[in-house]
Amino acid sequence: MEKSIKLGISACLLGSKVRFDGGHKWDRFITDTLGKYVEYRPVCPEAECGLGIPREPMRLAGDPGFPRLVTVHTAQEHTKRMARWVRKRVVELAKEDLWGFIFKARSPSCGVRGIKVFSEEGGCAKNGMGIFARAFMDHFPLCPMEDEDRLHDPAIRENFIERIFVCKRWREVGAQNMSRDNLADFHNRHELLILAHSPKRSGMMEKLAARDQKKPVKELYAQYQNLLMEALRLKVTPRKNAGILQHIVGRLKNQLSPDERKELLEAVDSYRQGRVPLIVPLTLLNHYVRRCDLPYLREQYYLYPHPIELQLRNHV
Repeated sequence: MEKSIKLGISACLLGSKVRFDGGHKWDRFITDTLGKYVEYRPVCPEAECGLGIPREPMRLAGDPGFPRLVTVHTAQEHTKRMARWVRKRVVELAKEDLWGFIFKARSPSCGVRGIKVFSEEGGCAKNGMGIFARAFMDHFPLCPMEDEDRLHDPAIRENFIERIFVCKRWREVGAQNMSRDNLADFHNRHELLILAHSPKRSGMMEKLAARDQKKPVKELYAQYQNLLMEALRLKVTPRKNAGILQHIVGRLKNQLSPDERKELLEAVDSYRQGRVPLIVPLTLLNHYVRRCDLPYLREQYYLYPHPIELQLRNHV
């Protein structure tokens, strides 16, 4: 696959020695596995804003909503320096056409959630967000993003990577031609995938994708994109997946023998009860979808939302 998906990433996760102690936090899945399908744009806020390597460790202090960035031992403040750099960097990143971002967890600059914020009285809240991460989220609210700690969770990892591949296909549709036909085709091919995340939003998106819509095309695309990103953020559960799998079996019922249908439903039930991973019923279904050659099912990205080599559905 051509490397066309651009992801921003905290530079230390690629093995760059940019941390406060001159070390790194190299993540081999990010570089060796996912790296085969994406192009990374590394960012290190502390090093890039001129704080040096190595440097005194820093932490957030004050109001969790508007924290200050101070050094741990000498209490030197670097909030203004970081803020100036952040304002410039997010503008530069907008030109990079990023499709997502992987942040370093627990970082006062890059942490996405649960960052410690120390009060003047010596207390500590754990509801902060890194200064750069907050600015990035504000500037790119629809951009898929996660921290590397959460990507160790198989379900969260699968969801994040699914989102960046859906975003890739969505941007390709917009780049080709903003037409009602292209929007309808995109929705038809992603219908089951979206339904697995949010039946409510799927219905709203289906109405927007209808070819007889009278709204201006740009307005349709903007509304559809917002709903798409909202839907994909929602967690897919085994129960939701089992419902989609049973729906696919129902679509195939006229092409299957009673024994084949029974085998499929037993595989779906085994998955729903947690005895086998999602890849087991999906492998069977993909076999019958190819054999029966029903166009609607053959084109559903739910069956292959990302490269099988990533093995993301082997663990969910």
